[in-house]
Amino acid sequence: MPKIAKELGALAVSRLSQPGLHMVGHVAGLALQVTPTGARSWIFRVMVGGKRREIGLGAYPGVSLKEAHERAKAARAEIVAGIDPVFARKEAASRLRASKALEVTFEEAARRFITSKSAEWSNAKHAEQWKSTLTEYAYPKIGALLVRHINREHVLQVLEPIWTTKTETASRLRGRIENVLDWARVKGFRSGDNPAAWRGNLDHLLSRPSKTKQVRNHPALPITEMGTFMVALRATDTNAARCLEFAILTAARSGEVRGATWDEIDLDKAVWSIPAGRMKAKKEHRVPLSDAAVSLINAMPRIDGCKIVFFSPTGKALSDMTLLAILRRANLDATPHGFRSTFRDWAGEYTNYRRELAEVALAHVKGDASEAAYWRGDLLERRRRLMTDWATFIATPLPKGAVIPMQRMA
Repeated sequence: MPKIAKELGALAVSRLSQPGLHMVGHVAGLALQVTPTGARSWIFRVMVGGKRREIGLGAYPGVSLKEAHERAKAARAEIVAGIDPVFARKEAASRLRASKALEVTFEEAARRFITSKSAEWSNAKHAEQWKSTLTEYAYPKIGALLVRHINREHVLQVLEPIWTTKTETASRLRGRIENVLDWARVKGFRSGDNPAAWRGNLDHLLSRPSKTKQVRNHPALPITEMGTFMVALRATDTNAARCLEFAILTAARSGEVRGATWDEIDLDKAVWSIPAGRMKAKKEHRVPLSDAAVSLINAMPRIDGCKIVFFSPTGKALSDMTLLAILRRANLDATPHGFRSTFRDWAGEYTNYRRELAEVALAHVKGDASEAAYWRGDLLERRRRLMTDWATFIATPLPKGAVIPMQRMA
């Protein structure tokens, strides 16, 4: 035990200004430390487990002499009880830092989740869609809440206002909230069941999306009007018009056509190979090109350094709105995607081609693995006949009231 120094009073302590350690008495080991800059603080020198410890008790005069006595006595009592005050403080500070690290809000968790998953999303727009839906609907109500505090009622407050009016958006939003909360659980920011889960949870409280949402098909042009429309479309001399024409001839999705590059098209074999990364099903899709489609491609201009076949004035891919504008100017209640429906109606109602062949042409074949593999196989020539018949059919306007002839069987 250190010797107890002569006890100093408050006035004497206030006069200590010489740099160094000044023992003040009353409690053995209690001293006022004065630095060369004049700063003063309380130090309690004591043995803990056979090792000397210097325990800081606070700055002077913020901590008075009387309070320093009390803090020193309390520290000594802890040591007698087998507690190392220095270690105890470090442990408490560590627990505090760890606790703060777990205080993550839903908005912060969502942003971190999107950042961590964006690399595996092939479509750059996917991350933006996540951000926009969460920003519009989730953040205003639960964005500031800690993820560990979010419960089922909070999730319902987000979903219920739009569940019946914007069912598809609400359903996607629910799945996104569920993913964020699952990520937060794995990261250790929350525990317990996921309040945004559907099965066994929200399915008891919300109507099934399939029963709630109104199915909105893409408006399609009637089959009997295709020939007349194609004459007008071919009279329009723009890249956008050629892009839409090629989409119609190939029955491909607008995005697949707008993103078509020269290296995807083999004019010698008359085949357009769309890579998996640009397909909705994430599988390569080969499109046999009719003579009309090949002629269209051969007539397309090229610019140095541009891989896009149907480029915009800026040399980039056309937007879907550019194609839609063509139909709007023609006062047609149709969308670029709707021509796929027109093609499917024609193939199913006015030809003898097997249903599966038309589904392959639309890249729709699902079924089991063996069926899908069969229909995705080398059926190019059979599909080429289908697409050639389609190109022939839409090339000529039908007289009013004419009966559409059945096409031959593949």
